[in-house]
Amino acid sequence: MNAGDLSGRRLYLCTPDRADLAVFLTACIAGGVDVVQLRDKELDARQLIARARVAGAVCREHDVPFVVNDRPDLALEVGADGVHVGQDDAPVSLARRILGPGAIVGLSTHGEADLAAAAGEDVSYISAGPVEATPTKPGREGTGMAYVSLASARSSVPVFVTGGVTPERIPALAAAGVRHFVVVRYLTQAPDARRAARELRGAIDRALSSDPPAA
Repeated sequence: MNAGDLSGRRLYLCTPDRADLAVFLTACIAGGVDVVQLRDKELDARQLIARARVAGAVCREHDVPFVVNDRPDLALEVGADGVHVGQDDAPVSLARRILGPGAIVGLSTHGEADLAAAAGEDVSYISAGPVEATPTKPGREGTGMAYVSLASARSSVPVFVTGGVTPERIPALAAAGVRHFVVVRYLTQAPDARRAARELRGAIDRALSSDPPAA
């Protein structure tokens, strides 16, 4: 599968740095994670570069796309597959100029205005949410199911939905049209990351079992 084509990717892990980063990512990928983002707001640039190289090496070994949060310049430096930017980060156009036409560039959206603006951007995918308020996005209210359903239906690029993704919630999200899922705490706080990832991936595969194969 082409690393830049996320249409067939289902389970996207967004993780901060951690002491066992390589072991943790290997376990998550073995359990079914098929996209990884390193998102750490505490590391300085040099630290982030070093840790992104660790994460990127694991992802390359397993043919899993790896993206860095916020910083297209650092994504370029570490040879990441791309970058994910928010509404207040570097613009998509700048990320695209830095990383090139084949790179992954993802964009966060939180409502219909963001969705409409994203339609005019050269993005590889968008994220939609968080469906419900989450500690990983302090101060941001949940969008609810209506917005993620709308985004999933209208977007011409894959829509990865964030906020409270658990095995129990996946059937309802899938019924609302969601086909791509972002997870943070369910894996980062799991005592057994491989098992937790397998539970998530199993729930996704069951919920989407009637979907046609990705092209």
